[in-house]
Amino acid sequence: MRGVVMHTAGDVRVEEREDPRIIEPTDAIVKLTATCICGSDLWPYRGIEPADHTAMGHEYVGVVEEVGSGVRTVKVGDFVVGSFVISDNTCEICRAGYQSGCVHRQFVAGTIGTQAEKARIPYADGTLVATPGQPDEDLIPSLLAASDVLGTGWYGAVAAEAGPGRTVAVVGDGAVGLMAVLAARQLGAERVIAMSRHPERQKLARFYGATNIVEERGDEGVAKIKELTGGLGAHSVVEAVGTRESTMQAIGATRPGGHMGFVGVNYDVHIPGFDLFLAGIHMEGGPAPVRRFLPDLIQLIWDREIDPGKVFDLELPLDQAAEGYKAMDERRATKVLLRP
Repeated sequence: MRGVVMHTAGDVRVEEREDPRIIEPTDAIVKLTATCICGSDLWPYRGIEPADHTAMGHEYVGVVEEVGSGVRTVKVGDFVVGSFVISDNTCEICRAGYQSGCVHRQFVAGTIGTQAEKARIPYADGTLVATPGQPDEDLIPSLLAASDVLGTGWYGAVAAEAGPGRTVAVVGDGAVGLMAVLAARQLGAERVIAMSRHPERQKLARFYGATNIVEERGDEGVAKIKELTGGLGAHSVVEAVGTRESTMQAIGATRPGGHMGFVGVNYDVHIPGFDLFLAGIHMEGGPAPVRRFLPDLIQLIWDREIDPGKVFDLELPLDQAAEGYKAMDERRATKVLLRP
């Protein structure tokens, strides 16, 4: 089969890879209908993470082609959405709702690699969720978004305790940030402030329910949030970038006693301890337990109550994956959908 391999930073190729096969009875083989490039894929592309002939991709939807003898909840022919983290969904951590910390956790990125034609998904019962039927073609991008960015943005909003009567600020206007805007509104937030400098992303943020746009960054961004909230700061803040600047901006924008959800993949982000101490806020985040939210998100998409698929602004065939990486790196695209 064909699959995307990153040889080293900036060197993305589509190569012949070995076809996946059932190894464990809990495995499923999925023929992928759509996959995509994530903002986190840019870390190795830019040389921040190591890349050495790495199988790329961790977001995926498709049709089950084969199952192991121990698989019970999905069957051959089902259209499925999978989480970017493998989980059994039965361990104590999973049952608490944190499947991304499962005792059998395996990250799909760099191991399975779903920017490909097929994928072997371990612990299929705990990782894959079947849709109510075969989806209409126009629903596929939205279902694909549920595999990571929608679930991650949703977790960020939940961790920030977005809800009725609350003001939510979202730091970051990439795919995850935009999905956090959508989630905050769905969770009933009274006001959602999107921090963005890009006109097209601002437009999409408003489509997803943003009530205010703040273009300022850093200390100026924090000051603007406080100006909009009577000097107090937002009740809920989602950090969806992963840099030191965005993290400190998110902490500063959260009112004392407020909640911050951090879901941007970060490297070398050092938070001054005294600044964090003085902030007096609640913080929760990390790899999103997408599997917790998948059944509900799939139903919302199926019922056409939400349209997260609009976050994809460039679609390419799998063979042009290198161009997709370049477009996202140069910020010519927010998120690229790939068709195997």
